[in-house]
Amino acid sequence: MKKRGLLMLLGSICLVFILAAPSLAQVIKLTLADQNPQTGWGPVHALQPWVKKVEDATKGKVKIEVYYSQTLAKGPDIWNAVKSGIADMGWCFHGYWPGMTPLSDVISLPALPFTTGEKGSEILWKLYEKFPEIQKEFQDVKPLMLWTSHPYLLITTKKQVKTLEDIKGLKIRQTGGPPTDQMKALGGVPMLIPMPDNYISMQKGVIDGMGAPWEAIHAFRLYEVVKFYTQVPFPAVYFSMSMNKNKWNSLPKDVQDAIMSVSGLEGSKFWGHNFFDTAKNGVYEKAKETGREIVYYELPPEERAKWLEVGGKPIWRDWVKKMEEKGLTSAQKILDATLELAK
Repeated sequence: MKKRGLLMLLGSICLVFILAAPSLAQVIKLTLADQNPQTGWGPVHALQPWVKKVEDATKGKVKIEVYYSQTLAKGPDIWNAVKSGIADMGWCFHGYWPGMTPLSDVISLPALPFTTGEKGSEILWKLYEKFPEIQKEFQDVKPLMLWTSHPYLLITTKKQVKTLEDIKGLKIRQTGGPPTDQMKALGGVPMLIPMPDNYISMQKGVIDGMGAPWEAIHAFRLYEVVKFYTQVPFPAVYFSMSMNKNKWNSLPKDVQDAIMSVSGLEGSKFWGHNFFDTAKNGVYEKAKETGREIVYYELPPEERAKWLEVGGKPIWRDWVKKMEEKGLTSAQKILDATLELAK
């Protein structure tokens, strides 16, 4: 009888440990807010592979639940959603928040000497590592990666732009800030039109063209309404994958290290390349499938130098002046470092 009781006691103890085991190895679930559709080029080629990298690096200790298509937070609200903890992580487009990260904006100046999203992303992350002033701009969150698009293409409907003279008088959609300033300097007419409206605006001739990355050309099917693609010294735009600081600080050190092993510099380059650079192949594939023509042209060095003198360097000088007037005295050093890193 005593033996049976002892066996029952041991069995009960084992059962307690078995039931407790899952909680001892609790999976850390993180939410991620994304404004893009799940089937978009960026999510398929950058976000989803990176999520898998994180989960593999943490050996399954972390599970990331992605909320696509603004279902957790609208695009312009994602930064505050991460900051407040509504989302643990978020895909952030910094073009939504002019003046919030002003020194980081250096990477979106026109005519900088880099040609790919991968290189732009490398530069931006290294600037973040080098300058405390840029780190301060992200002090409300934990930045995991910073990445850029490639410099925008000039896509047009009726004629190929090959020289400065060709762009004069054309109505070109651009974002605000330095891109608008550059378009004015080049002699074009900048038009501020919401991204979803550009397809019909070009189709109906409201605008003659726009600046766009390959990813947006693919996502918004702009290859259906434009024929001419010119690589000009246009600006790039930049993004961050940020995390709520309290959530980050709550993670075990080994989990933090595992996440950063696939983020940081290499993660930034991965996102820049896979979100933007590779989308060129996707556009060509779609154009071929639908019988659309792509006429591509890249400015020769001597013509590119003209654009730099007219619509590049003056915008750089103006940006430095504006930053210094705001008391951001390191702007020139940051611009110099950007140009050096871009060589």
